[in-house]
Amino acid sequence: MFQLKSSEQSDLVCHATANQRQAWCAASWIAILLIGTLGATESWAVQLKAGAAKIDISRVESGPLESPLFAKALVIKSDATTVVLVTLDVVSFGEIGYIPNDFIAKVRERAEKELGLKPGHIMFNASHCHGAPSKDVEQRTFQVIKQAVAKLVPVRVGVGSGREDRVMENRRMFLKNGKEIDVRQAYSLPPDEEIAGVGPVDSEIGILRLDREDGRPLALVYNFACHPIQGVPSGNQTADMTGFASQVIEDNLDEGTIALFIQGCGGDINPLGYKNVNRPPNAETLGNMLGLSTLKAFRKIKTQDSSRLAMINETIEVPRANFGPRIAELETRLQVLVKSLGGTTLNLRTFMQLAAKHNIANDYPSYHISRYLHDEKMGKSELKSLDARNRSAMKSYVRNIYTMEEITRLQTNLRLLKKNQQKNLDAEKRTIDVEVVGIRVGDFLLVTFPGELTVRIGLRIKKRTKHEHTFVAGYTNGYIYYCPTAEQMRNVGGAQEDSDCLVGPGWLDVFDKKVDELVQRLK
Repeated sequence: MFQLKSSEQSDLVCHATANQRQAWCAASWIAILLIGTLGATESWAVQLKAGAAKIDISRVESGPLESPLFAKALVIKSDATTVVLVTLDVVSFGEIGYIPNDFIAKVRERAEKELGLKPGHIMFNASHCHGAPSKDVEQRTFQVIKQAVAKLVPVRVGVGSGREDRVMENRRMFLKNGKEIDVRQAYSLPPDEEIAGVGPVDSEIGILRLDREDGRPLALVYNFACHPIQGVPSGNQTADMTGFASQVIEDNLDEGTIALFIQGCGGDINPLGYKNVNRPPNAETLGNMLGLSTLKAFRKIKTQDSSRLAMINETIEVPRANFGPRIAELETRLQVLVKSLGGTTLNLRTFMQLAAKHNIANDYPSYHISRYLHDEKMGKSELKSLDARNRSAMKSYVRNIYTMEEITRLQTNLRLLKKNQQKNLDAEKRTIDVEVVGIRVGDFLLVTFPGELTVRIGLRIKKRTKHEHTFVAGYTNGYIYYCPTAEQMRNVGGAQEDSDCLVGPGWLDVFDKKVDELVQRLK
């Protein structure tokens, strides 16, 4: 930059007129202001403040507790913006479970009236655990927000990612016939020889770290995709694996640190061993693993002063589905399957006997080998003929079983399709209003949707945004059931995610467009 020496500046000022000197002074002040503005960094701006709190929301009258359910709140404040993240150990906000449809509206209304918070700047995420919250959960949720507001202190911000791939599996299976099915307790699986592959998982743990000025952690937000539906051996009520994970995190950090779990795109992701019949399910084991992996990544995150805080809350319209053709197709398929059932000579008792016998001695199931060799010397083949007839009868019996299992799967999903078709027909319009949120804290970027997003959606968004720390949350600010991809929706009746939904083809295009817009505005 061209710069005059101080002596040269003095000479110029001395020889200038009064008007010139006045103009130069004004210009100098403008230049100083511009330089200050252009050269400002985040450290010049007002430092973020944050407060966090949690409150027990367990319904004790529902039976013994293995681990408590919590409502947690994180309030983050800049000079111009206040953002509130609320997480609850509940299955959803409205529609299913224990939380009424007007829950969010009522809590927001009270928070605005008594705390001065903007309703659209309060985000609610459900962990999707299946425990029962207290009957006064609305009151307790407001109280936890109030407590968090009262605890605001200056904070430093950091963001990072961890990995955990040992606790979950994609429950969708690809069949050799081109169909897909999912692993559910509601029905059995097809035989192994019909399965060609499984779907992907998202092993990333997205982490937002907030530290006090003295370096002690105040709160962390971690985002992960998996259904917390494992349960515990005792069968007692629990916040499931994510509840155990948060407990492990909090127990290993400074007293008062709050861990808030935000459920990701876990619509088709089950905990590992969900249908294991050989050992009791234990969410604590999986939760401990998730918690420790989160801690490992958390400790590597460096925090810094930041003033970057933004939240965008908008409502978009996505199309409703018309399941009429699907329903007709499934009903036709059911008729074909029922007609294919044939009579057999066996019942369950005789089948079990034959199955055990043929599994013990495949070549000589009826008697010891000596009897077969003796008959062979006598020129007889009655025993081998008997074995052949038994094997044929067993195949017919098993074929009926597999057909009936397919019928149960189709019937289960057909009921879901009919239920949701009626919901859509009863609706006042052919679209659904859904609340979509984008949040930026430092370099942490989160986008949300109120449905159970399948994992492929989250993976695709992360890849497309090209922002290193972009994370996606489902189950947020409402509940509109499963939201599968267009490809998954063409899988008629094979999986729950494709049947227990309200959205129609094209919904994801609308959401994708809005996500791209939010990310650009928040960058």
